[in-house]
Amino acid sequence: MQNPSAHENTGLQSQLPLEEQNYGATAARVREGPSVSVSRNGAPRRHYVIAAVLCYANLINFMDWFIIPGILLDVQKYFGLSDGDTGLLQTVFILGYMLAAPIFGYLGDRYNRKIILGAGIFFWSGVTLGSSFISQLYYWIFFLSRGLVGIGTASYSTIAPTIIADLFEEGKRTTMLSIFYIFIPVGSGLGYVLAAGMAEITGDWHWAFRITPCMGGLALVLVILLVPHRTQRRTAAHRALSISGTIQVAAERPGVQRTAKTTWCQDVTSLAKNWSFVCSSLGLTAMAFVTGALGMWVPLFLYRAQVVQGLVSPCLQESCSSSNSLIFGGITIGTGILGVIAGAEVARRLRKINNKADPLICATSMFISALCLYTALVLAQTNIISTFILIAFGELFLSVNWAVVTDILLYVVTPRRQSTAIALQILVSHLLGDAGSPYLIGTISHAIQAKNADSLQWSFWSMQYSFILCAFVGVFGAGFFLLTSFYIEEDRKEAEQL
Repeated sequence: MQNPSAHENTGLQSQLPLEEQNYGATAARVREGPSVSVSRNGAPRRHYVIAAVLCYANLINFMDWFIIPGILLDVQKYFGLSDGDTGLLQTVFILGYMLAAPIFGYLGDRYNRKIILGAGIFFWSGVTLGSSFISQLYYWIFFLSRGLVGIGTASYSTIAPTIIADLFEEGKRTTMLSIFYIFIPVGSGLGYVLAAGMAEITGDWHWAFRITPCMGGLALVLVILLVPHRTQRRTAAHRALSISGTIQVAAERPGVQRTAKTTWCQDVTSLAKNWSFVCSSLGLTAMAFVTGALGMWVPLFLYRAQVVQGLVSPCLQESCSSSNSLIFGGITIGTGILGVIAGAEVARRLRKINNKADPLICATSMFISALCLYTALVLAQTNIISTFILIAFGELFLSVNWAVVTDILLYVVTPRRQSTAIALQILVSHLLGDAGSPYLIGTISHAIQAKNADSLQWSFWSMQYSFILCAFVGVFGAGFFLLTSFYIEEDRKEAEQL
């Protein structure tokens, strides 16, 4: 496929073999001949349009993630769920997501990524719409629908970052990934705002599930129209051979060899020996644990703190106040945008003076976030304003890591294994992170309530005590990122040679 203007294209002089052709982002312009000039003006405009489409779909993706927490009290009352059962809603979603991720990672490395993306968007949007019509008698179907939505979103989260990595060179890639990951907190925050707003406007929380499917339909149309079928993946060899604006075919350069196709088991074995990938994935797992618990329970925790302080009355009607969800959604959007931009900029500057800057940034921000969260929990019963502020800072420092962690993966893992690496990282981080944290926090809270008097005070204390676990997990996450800094230079050099 040929782009409209020749001067905007990066080409290869001769056809690469079939195993080096990839799918789903943009088609490289391929010519026969001794050499082809590379644009000095950066990526073609079409690449930015494709990236914008992927960012829009990522926004919808994470809005669907956090619709439930935005109306958690309404859902809990409607289905008559305990804290433990309520936490299971998000756990079922994440289980579907993480179990499907390795499958889509395998498919994304080998088959047409555009088709996988389109099918995933269509599936999760359709299931989300259908879940809005489930009555309280069939609560188990509602639980099942959340798992199916998780499966659909896994197809997107696994593949979309690798397409962006293919579209842009290393310097621009970090910026574009940062923009892409800004839509994680923005989408999450809008999920709260959308859910709470629709419940407030209509008086029926079911309407919260009927907006994102329409947005998903638009995203599907854009993917079909704008994302090409084939793309030339930017391998390490291609990047290494870009000299003075000219790319030479790998076969014509001595000492450069094409990497043969590998099996999934070989890819996993190689990744397991990559200590930077392993440690950063465990650090991301701690981030996911904390983020999952905060995202699910903070609005309800703040509501219980306000009830204990006498700032609001206990909710007895069918539709409860959604002010905490709206505020927390706004906090999530603001701190997410600021955190991702700040993280990318700080990483860009510090890389010039320290090759270990990325994992050190992640370790520092993770530790500060844990400290802010612990202090917020301590102050929640006496000063709700300070609690809001400290939770905002905790989220800010968590958001610093999103783009940086992904960039670590993309330069310590050879491009041929990146979809598989992202899929495995998703599997591990969710399996040990936010797949269990909402349910675990809810179960601990329910167990504490069961052993004490049935009162508003113990309803708050039980949630407060269970949340303390998140602060300690955050400290462990900082430790894993610190370990990453010991291996990152060696693993990056090895990835660049493949």
